[in-house]
Amino acid sequence: VMDMKYMVHDYEAMCLSLKSTSRIVLIDMGASLSFHRRDVVPIVHLLNEYKKFGFVFDHIYGFEIKQQDPNEVYNDLLPEEFMSSYHWINVGVNATHGGKLNPLDSILRSFNEDDLVVVKLDVDTTSVEVPLAKQLLNDDSLNKLVDQFYFEHHVFMNEIAPSWGTSMEGSLKDTFDLFSALREKAVAAHFWP
Repeated sequence: VMDMKYMVHDYEAMCLSLKSTSRIVLIDMGASLSFHRRDVVPIVHLLNEYKKFGFVFDHIYGFEIKQQDPNEVYNDLLPEEFMSSYHWINVGVNATHGGKLNPLDSILRSFNEDDLVVVKLDVDTTSVEVPLAKQLLNDDSLNKLVDQFYFEHHVFMNEIAPSWGTSMEGSLKDTFDLFSALREKAVAAHFWP
């Protein structure tokens, strides 16, 4: 379930779209670095995949609702290579339009179409995740800023039901419809493990 080899990225197209002033940004909603207790944390794996192709993130905004000692985050969990770009925000996100804790409004809007912006959404709360995903889809002033979108959409799947429990809502068709609509708006949408 946690294998990320299924993801396909067009790194060449991403590279060709960059300008000398482009910033490379990750907005990580659901940024636990200790949740999976594995050798490689999924988000670190993703950062390293981008790094293989020359993409070094200037800003990484990590929102996580589960309280964690910042000393543990920065000293034990976060690889040193990401220290200069990492912003640990130890609060949950919400889907309130215009709200400070809605990163699509409070952070994403400070970037522009020349920047390479990656958004990961995995807060394990359908009532927050789905409205944020729909905001990204329906607000063209936002979706034109996002290049890559990773989403753990909690839909009904027997294979994952023991882990997701009551957070499941909707079907895989809903996910495919969402991702297809985002891709039509030039947002590469991916399943997040």
